[in-house]
Amino acid sequence: MINIEVNGKPVKAKKGETILSALKRQNINVPTLCHMEGLPPSGACRMCVVEVENMPQLVPSCSYPVENGMKIKTHSPTVLKTRKTIVSLLLSNHPDDCLYCLRNNQCTLQSLAKELNISKRLYRGAKDVKEMDISGLSIVRDPEKCILCGKCVRVCEEIQGVSAIDFINRGSKTSVGTVFGQGLNVSSCINCGQCVLVCPTGALTEKSSLDDVVSALSDPKKYVVVQHAPAVSVSLGEEMGIKPGTDVDGKMVAALRAIGFKRVFDTSFSADLTIMEEGSELVHRIKNGGVLPMMTSCSPGWIKFIEQYYPELLPNVSSCKSPQQMLGALIKSFFAQKEGLDPKDIVSVSIMPCTAKKFECARPEMANDFIPDVDYVLTTREAGQLLRTFGIDLAAMDPDPADTPFGERTTAGKIFGASGGVMEAAIRSAHFLITGKEMENLDINDLRGFAGCKELTAQIGPLSVSAAVVSGLGNARKLLDEVVAGNKKLHFIEVMTCPGGCINGGGQPISLDKDNVRSRMKKLYKIDAEEKVRASHHNKQVQRLYEEFLGQPLGEKSHKLLHTHYKERPVTK
Repeated sequence: MINIEVNGKPVKAKKGETILSALKRQNINVPTLCHMEGLPPSGACRMCVVEVENMPQLVPSCSYPVENGMKIKTHSPTVLKTRKTIVSLLLSNHPDDCLYCLRNNQCTLQSLAKELNISKRLYRGAKDVKEMDISGLSIVRDPEKCILCGKCVRVCEEIQGVSAIDFINRGSKTSVGTVFGQGLNVSSCINCGQCVLVCPTGALTEKSSLDDVVSALSDPKKYVVVQHAPAVSVSLGEEMGIKPGTDVDGKMVAALRAIGFKRVFDTSFSADLTIMEEGSELVHRIKNGGVLPMMTSCSPGWIKFIEQYYPELLPNVSSCKSPQQMLGALIKSFFAQKEGLDPKDIVSVSIMPCTAKKFECARPEMANDFIPDVDYVLTTREAGQLLRTFGIDLAAMDPDPADTPFGERTTAGKIFGASGGVMEAAIRSAHFLITGKEMENLDINDLRGFAGCKELTAQIGPLSVSAAVVSGLGNARKLLDEVVAGNKKLHFIEVMTCPGGCINGGGQPISLDKDNVRSRMKKLYKIDAEEKVRASHHNKQVQRLYEEFLGQPLGEKSHKLLHTHYKERPVTK
């Protein structure tokens, strides 16, 4: 440790760390626009500049290392003037449409303008006019709101390994765009929405289905139902001003009923169903010499990624639909028959932590007789807006249980929301399917946490099953390269598109505090620890579904409704 002085007070710093790192550890606020925790600094925005004694000019704190005896001022008159100039210049070319922007009151640029007391326009000139890109099914790009911080480019390339967007042109004409300026719909974008989470303005947002859902709810001829993903109940409260990590499951169900949804279902039910199908598929492949390693198919961004970059591994992907699509298919078949409803009159809505789910529900593979399994997907953020539109106070709602037959779940289905949860749930049930006995300890701690890649070898009866869990597609790329090269001998691989899993999905509440994401994961495992039914094969409603309708896992009807296939997607280069 070395000694530095910050704003006249002594501070301990680690030798070799950046000034910004030392300041953040002391809870000293220095604004940033381009900085991304865990990635090398780019120093592009200069918002984090500080004054260092005996230095002839201001230095960017994100990239400048601390030195022993250094004396730093974080808010000197020169520093504040510089930051104010930077923000004022950005505002001079920014649209004045805050009232209509989805990021109003959640915009970093807006917050900095307020923080620096910028109350009038200091610079005037002709503004750039650029067309919005609304071609994608999941994400909307508004280049006029882009401030060229580069965070979307970096997360797409360095975290996700996709590189669908990059800086194009030069000088004053520089912008962020796709290859050849094409729309996102024909780019290599996998719709994960991680760019939306890091964008400091409204330049990137999800494509909203709110108006369509509100319209359906007001149509007396439509029977509108909704399902909610495992990770949503531990993140929706955060969107509504409730403490991060709070489980609002029952309150959310009551709120959705109050809005007018006829039935409220829990996607954790079909997560249990997925385990029964996927676990059976894994056992079948292992016992019968099938293609291994088998890879999960729950995450739609991952599916598009492998279609584009590793089509030779498509036979390795499980044929199971995602839990969202499985439940959607059952709602318009089993549920419709039970209720005497025409599937065409059912509007099936899902609330997901994921922007890629919007793309998934529109895939032609996700329909039966040209009737889509799921009609509309709302992100967690959109669900929060829906509640606000209808004047719902989520915190004041009295909890309700979800509707049966698709309301019962086990905690194995609930932990699907965290990276490693699918694998942990699968091993719990695979152990029973292979040995006929329950695992002595259902907690598999080696598969938990935020590590980008986790591996485990589990002894299940006579079989030694090797498994890996990856989250973030940059990590997936590294593992797949090992598999292709023959350096990894695995039976089962879980892939989550977003770092940390669905709790950090592209449709979740936008937060600069990573502790909020950790709180969501912590809550899911707390639910798992506290409830009694913790294995998918113990879900009585799933058992009933097989008895009354599906027959058996991997059976003829299951294959028709719950399984699908994927094919190669050429990438524009």
